[in-house]
Amino acid sequence: MAGKTDIFDLGRLQLASGQGRRVDLHIELEELEFGGQRYSSRTAMTDAVLDAARTRAGYTLRLRFDVRLDGPCMRCLEGSDTPIAIDAREVDQPGGGDDLSSPYVDGDELDVRSWARDALALALPAQIVCRDDCRGLCAICGENLNDAGAEHEHERAPDPRFAKLGELRFE
Repeated sequence: MAGKTDIFDLGRLQLASGQGRRVDLHIELEELEFGGQRYSSRTAMTDAVLDAARTRAGYTLRLRFDVRLDGPCMRCLEGSDTPIAIDAREVDQPGGGDDLSSPYVDGDELDVRSWARDALALALPAQIVCRDDCRGLCAICGENLNDAGAEHEHERAPDPRFAKLGELRFE
């Protein structure tokens, strides 16, 4: 198994304008902090596929990989194992302006590690949950509602708008 790839030299592909190549890479993803919680990849190394095509003056790039994130569920705080599929694209055309300039390409060097980290951060769901129908924690007692039975309930607090009515005395 090849080692991890942090920086990939696009020049070594020796692509002419209009040519492309697919390269298998092994990348190491950093731990992410999301919503005040830490999430990490299940495996130390992740297999990725890089598609690179040469244009007249630069490159078009596509990075694909799958990752499973371990960390707490945002609703019930139990462990979650969230699969995420990444399909990121970049274009680098020197002299084409900011829209056509990739922050991950410097000359012929591609910063795969930073691109993979940013692509993962952008692909995160709004909430990382243990399962789609997670019911979360009880707001009153903190019990995990996924484990609590249907009989789990609490006495309702009196409506504070009617508190003054409780002070009325009829004689």
